[in-house]
Amino acid sequence: MTDSSSSSWYQVYVKLRFFSRIRRLLVHKNSSSKQYGPSASQSGDHRRTQEIIVDQGETRFVAGISESNNCGGGGGDDDDDDDDDDDGILQRSVKSLHFGSREEKAAAAREIKRLAGDDLRRRKLMAALGVIPPLVVMVGSEYAADHRRLAVQALLELANGTCTNKALIVEAGIFLKLSQNVNIEESIKPEFAQLIMSLSSLVNAQFPIDSSKILPLVLYMLESNSSVETKLLCLGTLYNLSNMIGNVGSLVTNEVIHILLKLSSMKEASEKALATLGNLVVTSMGKQALENSPLVPECLIEILTWDDKSKSQELSAYILMILAHQSSLQRTKMAEGGIVPILLQVALLGSALAQKRALKLLQWFKDERQMKMGPHSGPQTRRSSFSSPMNHVDAGEGKKLMKKMVQQSLYKNMETITRRANGDSDKSNAKLKLLAISSSSKSLPY
Repeated sequence: MTDSSSSSWYQVYVKLRFFSRIRRLLVHKNSSSKQYGPSASQSGDHRRTQEIIVDQGETRFVAGISESNNCGGGGGDDDDDDDDDDDGILQRSVKSLHFGSREEKAAAAREIKRLAGDDLRRRKLMAALGVIPPLVVMVGSEYAADHRRLAVQALLELANGTCTNKALIVEAGIFLKLSQNVNIEESIKPEFAQLIMSLSSLVNAQFPIDSSKILPLVLYMLESNSSVETKLLCLGTLYNLSNMIGNVGSLVTNEVIHILLKLSSMKEASEKALATLGNLVVTSMGKQALENSPLVPECLIEILTWDDKSKSQELSAYILMILAHQSSLQRTKMAEGGIVPILLQVALLGSALAQKRALKLLQWFKDERQMKMGPHSGPQTRRSSFSSPMNHVDAGEGKKLMKKMVQQSLYKNMETITRRANGDSDKSNAKLKLLAISSSSKSLPY
């Protein structure tokens, strides 16, 4: 054992001895006051509140006695006894975590997990007593699977609801320990995935998280035969990491993009996978990585046909909009993939946001040969010879011809949509034909 670690253990030992002596002093003082009887101003139950404040090697104890005028009798004594028991268990657990055998550490981790679930103040107290570093050590691959699982569960309870404890867990080297557990057992994958996702939420508080240290384990769990619950937790981790621009470089690799696109085709995981892709595609590296993927745009176009997954439709249309913007090559690939009829279907039957995005894409695909991409609003229509202001007669003829072409195109697409949705219902076809005949290009928002 090094000098620094010996000094650290000694400081923890001093804190525990101090805590124990103060507790015994308060118990003795409380029993003495009961022996002589309560004064008139102190009638009723007595309840103690204790708090330990550890600040850079200095330990201070703050104790207070709050009073109530309840005339019930013994309920408060039972609470005090329970608190005393928990304090004693906590003291022994902390000591066992630092100095006990592996079996004793496992038992201590189990007690820490139970006690940490009671209240937030106790979780902060445990962190102040130094339980986090030995629990992080227990996550290492040199420990048995059951011991690692207990340590991870205890860390999950300690991290619940406090960014401070999460930061202490990260600073204790948890990611290095997790990276040593790539080939973890199936039984402890959910706990590992949940802990990683909980810690990755620190990026929302601008706490630096090195994604390269946890990506190997996350990708392994995503590619292996993990449960859907584990995959969703891992996708939540990737989404949290994608919220920080500094992590984009490590997330836009071919492996990560391929896994996200493959999972986006699973209806159970599509929303989280597409949300992560939506964060990545707005960057130049992310957009280029998606453009180079052989799964794009086919898998995204397929998602547009999911009528029962409106959120997935909206996210897929969003990604397609960014890919199509200022990229005639991508628009050509989408058109060859049959996106136009599907966009018409979404524009008619999708959610409000999906309809808006589908109509925007349709505007860009309208007569692609006579359009060019503008700096902000997508492709703009070139001036044709019949639309020249020098010849109003030709301009009028051109508008009539364009109106006729739009009506014919809309009529054909209406028939296709009707056959898909209603199974060639005569009644529905009649309504859609009537709608197509009475429609004009002015009714479309483009």
